[in-house]
Amino acid sequence: MREIIFDTETTGLDSRDDRVIEIGGVELENQFPTGRTLHLYINPGDRKVHPDALAVHGITDEFLRDKPSFADVADQILDFFGGARWVAHNATFDISFINAEFARLGLPAVAGELVTDTLALARRKHPMGPNSLDALCRRYGIDNSHRAKHGALLDSELLAEVYIEMIGGRQAALGLVTSVAGGRAIEAEDGPIIVLERPRALPARLTEVEIAAHAALVAKMGTKAIWSKYQC
Repeated sequence: MREIIFDTETTGLDSRDDRVIEIGGVELENQFPTGRTLHLYINPGDRKVHPDALAVHGITDEFLRDKPSFADVADQILDFFGGARWVAHNATFDISFINAEFARLGLPAVAGELVTDTLALARRKHPMGPNSLDALCRRYGIDNSHRAKHGALLDSELLAEVYIEMIGGRQAALGLVTSVAGGRAIEAEDGPIIVLERPRALPARLTEVEIAAHAALVAKMGTKAIWSKYQC
């Protein structure tokens, strides 16, 4: 399954009037990062960055002046996301902006069934919260110390790590077994579980009579019977 963990930064909070000015995405294939990313800054035209939004992401009007418009990069976005699920934290916000941009270009909206909201997942998994991206990074031990301001690609990379932890993608390691003295160690989420081997095998609980009766029954089944391959 292909998924794109993504984030946007915008000029403000109203998708009807405000515009997308940054988008970042990280590709996952079967819950593992492929190394493919998308990162674009976008010129919002005559829409100015609201001071409150500027305080969050630090992207200025001057910085955006020479960047391409959304129309210029729409095909690049669609190619990167094509056929994948769209995964975002508080996805309703991000998708509303993406769909508003698509609508301005006469492009179809992203269907709701293709969208995963990690905030909704977090609220179900951790109903007592908090469930902000920073809080989830702390909960799962993910280093976000370099996150001074919001940034679409950085937030997508952090969210990808959080998402993999939330859905148990890293629990594939649960089946990894290594030998230790006197037994084996099974790698689990909270550390290795040591499973010791018995110093001697338990005695059989079958009687000689039962073993003979079973052998006689198997003999009647013929040589092709699967039970003939096993012995008590």
